[in-house]
Amino acid sequence: MNISSSDLAQAAEAAAEAVSPPAKPLELAVVLPTYNERKNIATMVARLDKALAGVAWEAIYVDDNSPDGTADEARRLSLVDPRVRCIQRIGRRGLASAAIEGMCATAAPVVAVMDADHQHDPELLPQMLQAITSGEYDLAYASRFAEGASTDAWGRPDRVKASGLANRIANKVTGVELTDPMSGFFMLRARTLRADAHRLSGVGFKILLDILATVETPLRVKEFPLNFAARAEGESKLDQTVVFEFLVGLYDKWLGRIIPTRFALFGTVGAMGVVVQLAVLWIMLHIVFGERFVYGNWSESTTFNISNTIAALVAMTFNFVLNNELTYSDKRLRGFGPLMRGWAQFALTCSLGLLTNIGSAAVLKTIGVHDVLAVVTGVLLASVFNFALSSKFVWGKY
Repeated sequence: MNISSSDLAQAAEAAAEAVSPPAKPLELAVVLPTYNERKNIATMVARLDKALAGVAWEAIYVDDNSPDGTADEARRLSLVDPRVRCIQRIGRRGLASAAIEGMCATAAPVVAVMDADHQHDPELLPQMLQAITSGEYDLAYASRFAEGASTDAWGRPDRVKASGLANRIANKVTGVELTDPMSGFFMLRARTLRADAHRLSGVGFKILLDILATVETPLRVKEFPLNFAARAEGESKLDQTVVFEFLVGLYDKWLGRIIPTRFALFGTVGAMGVVVQLAVLWIMLHIVFGERFVYGNWSESTTFNISNTIAALVAMTFNFVLNNELTYSDKRLRGFGPLMRGWAQFALTCSLGLLTNIGSAAVLKTIGVHDVLAVVTGVLLASVFNFALSSKFVWGKY
């Protein structure tokens, strides 16, 4: 059946007339990155509904494929409340990158980011919105350390001290002078975020610090004191990698454009692996196969080769574990099967990298390059080779 252009135009006009415009244009999008927050979804929506009475808002839950069904709970609520939306991310993780995706996924002129665990008070949102829409400020944020703020309900003095130290470091490295640049509760115009979204690193867990360190034009900032609360449900996702991610985020803003952050991490882990291999080799030669230990009639070279092989396997396993937990934390392999497959693939890439190392050094040596320079060049080429293959075939997709 042929449909004329006039028929299509009439159908479009009829559809436009059938769709009734909203009573009030969308004003605010609240982005809530989540991981295992199923029990906190409905209660947070209820708190947003109360706090934002009279405001046209939407809540965007950006979930990193939580095993507890957080995304399913958000979708369940969206069936009865269209203000609730869900982005379920598969194969990628990280609070900062989740916040960026959520803020870029809305048509609202103003976007806010806050935790979904009730530690951030949504009652501050109307005041923050007024500060932004007044035109006097470009960014509003809630500070745990401003005058009038409190962290008593948090009940974690150790975390308070750690956050204070991180804030001081962040202020010195980025040149930003705020009482709490590590805050995860802030608001700004969507166009401000989108203008520099392509330059944001999305590394680590503090997106506010990323934004403040990236934008070229200084932002006018309004600070609100926050009474930081304890979690309502579930367990904190702040584990031993948080300090590491913070340092990685600072490195990325400081030196990431010179040496890519992930490659720098991969190289650092590799250097640590060399130390591990030498340490294990020493233990094997001086303790396991020491002078007092007699093991058949093995020659010195055989003993060395066996010891070095074991040391290399230990170092390679060490590198794999650290890269999985730190360098590729957003693509972390979980479960016995994936870990074993990943280890085997990593071993294969390391073997190919070793051939690259030896081969390139041998070629350079034959053309008269100094021994040290030839070896160093081989090591660097092998590192790039291992990094490229590991990123693609171990923690990436074929």
